[in-house]
Amino acid sequence: MNANAKIVPLTQAVAPAANTAGSGGSGSQSRLAEEAERVSRYRLVIEEGPAPGSFIYKTLDRVTGEVVRQMPREEIVQMMDEGAYSSGSIIDTAV
Repeated sequence: MNANAKIVPLTQAVAPAANTAGSGGSGSQSRLAEEAERVSRYRLVIEEGPAPGSFIYKTLDRVTGEVVRQMPREEIVQMMDEGAYSSGSIIDTAV
């Protein structure tokens, strides 16, 4: 995920297009409509993870049912399930 990504509520993104409708903004409106349709395909699912107090966040495509993104990744969830895993055990940041 891009750390510099900006999340803008859809209502804010649609409002400027309404102002440009009279001035030939139909291309802008169609792009916003396509973007709104694309965004509405996704659904956030939060599941309890294998360790107490851990959670798994999944972004699902409503149309195909495909998991688009999962945090933490499946490999990390498997390591958490093994029991030998603890926070910081993958990367040692101590100098």
